[in-house]
Amino acid sequence: MIGIIGKKIGMSQIFKENGELVPVTVIAAGPCKVVQVKTEEKNGYTSIQLGFMEAKEQLMTKPELGVFKKANLTPLKHLVEIRDFDPKYCQVGETVTVAAFNPGDTIKVTGVSKGKGFQGVVRRHNFSGGPKTHGQSDRLRAPGSIGASAYPSHVIKGVRMAGRLGGKRCTVNNLTVVKIDPDNNLLYVKGAVPGSKNSILTIRRLKG
Repeated sequence: MIGIIGKKIGMSQIFKENGELVPVTVIAAGPCKVVQVKTEEKNGYTSIQLGFMEAKEQLMTKPELGVFKKANLTPLKHLVEIRDFDPKYCQVGETVTVAAFNPGDTIKVTGVSKGKGFQGVVRRHNFSGGPKTHGQSDRLRAPGSIGASAYPSHVIKGVRMAGRLGGKRCTVNNLTVVKIDPDNNLLYVKGAVPGSKNSILTIRRLKG
């Protein structure tokens, strides 16, 4: 496994040599430092902890600062643990950059989706709404019946209803790396990824 932490810049487009237009998301990925290495013998599983973006010491707790002082690193703002990392990078202080990826790699991207507030069932669950005729002018975006009759006489748990939409941690699988820019630490990914501009993302390579 190869992974990196990045910040979503926004969406753009790239033209291939044959003139095909490819919509891409531009991600400022890395450089990330290896802050901790966990092993099977000591922790029961293997993983590394990556750090991204420098942080001010006065904004961190003493335990957090202790981790960075032990690793002899400057404090970093965002920490992500990734399991089964490539042994080539499993050294504290090692730097992971976009150069670890190649165009054509299949990746998965994890982030927090855009929060859309409290939404009705039409937008939240793609309900079609009620009929527009026969006097039902107030049923256009209503959910319809939500419960049973005499038995069990209550709303079944899990019924799709109105509520908060978005603002949740989610992962999009099987995205493709279209282009890398090691000089500017940029990763161009085909399609859309979770989150708004400047949100923090975790990118993991599934296969190269």
